[in-house]
Amino acid sequence: MEIDQWRRDYLRGGLRREDLNTDPMEHFTQWLREAVESELPDPSSMCLATADADGQPTQRIVLLKGYDERGFAFYTNLESRKARDIAANPKVSLLFPWQSLERQVIVCGRAEQLSREDALIYFRTRPRDSQLAAWASRQSEALPSRDQLEKQFEAIKSQYGEGEVPLPDFWGGYRVVPETVEFWQGGSRRLHDRFVYRREESGPWAIERLSP
Repeated sequence: MEIDQWRRDYLRGGLRREDLNTDPMEHFTQWLREAVESELPDPSSMCLATADADGQPTQRIVLLKGYDERGFAFYTNLESRKARDIAANPKVSLLFPWQSLERQVIVCGRAEQLSREDALIYFRTRPRDSQLAAWASRQSEALPSRDQLEKQFEAIKSQYGEGEVPLPDFWGGYRVVPETVEFWQGGSRRLHDRFVYRREESGPWAIERLSP
């Protein structure tokens, strides 16, 4: 496997300053819409990077469940590794890897916990099995076997029967409040286009072109 020889050129198009919106969320909306229209699998999936109190980073894929001018929202078990990391170090990064469009969006900022009301509103929209799974899985804890997980799920399913599944007290959401948002568009000859929005203390976002 000559992995060092695997490469391709990026020819889908460039990104110029005149293409950008003044607000990164507006430009993100445009790119997300184009990702959906291109029928990319899981266009709302994003890689969340956290670091623990010792500075050890880790990453995982989570799903974007909402965004606005305040930031990007996702939901998870509040006792998971990612949640423990955020409690120790709220600085996080998100990456949207829209590879077939030769695009990336990279967000750096701080994660803040959403209200329990927000978590409940979203929890009620989840499929019932997903609600039950939130109770059955003690995310990031050691598990002796898949069979044990299935038994936990069936026990929870039996416990709640056909009734309403309550919101677990260990489950909720976070909003990543962006400090920078970078838009990356692949370019030919590895001359990629990169623009980063930086949050100013007052006034509009500052925009800079970065070297590829």
